[in-house]
Amino acid sequence: MRDTMAAFGGLSAVFQIIGPFVPQTASGTVVGLSVGACLGWGLLRARPAGRVRQVFRRPDMTVVVEAGDVFDQPGHLVVGFCDTFDTLSAGGRVINDDTVQAQLLDRRYGGDTPRLDAELTAALTSAQPVAREERADKPLGKLDRYPIGTVAVLGARPRLVFGVAYSRIGNDYVAASGVEDLWRGLGGLWDALRAHAQLERVAMPLVGSGLARLGYLDRDSLLRLILMSFVARSREGVICRELRVVIRPEELDGVDMRELSAFLGALASDPAR
Repeated sequence: MRDTMAAFGGLSAVFQIIGPFVPQTASGTVVGLSVGACLGWGLLRARPAGRVRQVFRRPDMTVVVEAGDVFDQPGHLVVGFCDTFDTLSAGGRVINDDTVQAQLLDRRYGGDTPRLDAELTAALTSAQPVAREERADKPLGKLDRYPIGTVAVLGARPRLVFGVAYSRIGNDYVAASGVEDLWRGLGGLWDALRAHAQLERVAMPLVGSGLARLGYLDRDSLLRLILMSFVARSREGVICRELRVVIRPEELDGVDMRELSAFLGALASDPAR
């Protein structure tokens, strides 16, 4: 309605100028076409956008936010993990089958859990666990706990997988995270991308929007937090030439893409932000 009325106001101003030159017999047709055009413009503007793209000049990079399947994207992939880097589903009790992590096992590793575990073990060799649970306290899954922000680099080029720990899983198998945990996890992720991605394209899901219990942040706020962290760290040194944040189509209703476009535009226009 707002865009329709704005268009109608603009056309009204134009008609005040050209009105005297329009034949009386054609005025009704002109008004009808104008109203239709205004309504069409309003409906077009109201249609939810499925993609936002913003080019940055300082540094030279591109940020894309779009609806889709993150596993269909070219380039490297980011996947969120808990601090134990568990892979066991146990019928969805430890790792929910609907999570990106579970899809990673199915779609990149063909359900081969031992292979994924072997790659995780090799990738975490240089990381030092901060705690170890007793098997009696955590009957299922892994026992070593790694610091939030630990990143396991998996697979091989040209499509590496960056598994980042940004949540803690309790011995009741409930994962939980907070803004500070997510911010620390993102910091570790950007460092790992800078070291291993070789400035190539990176795709990531909207981490924190699922079972990590960051529900007190709506998707708009969560997305802005991720983008702000990426842009701020990129000011210190380029992380990648293109970051794509891929949102599940069913989650798109929770993101105002027009406001997001304005937000990214403001970040791109003012390097101090």
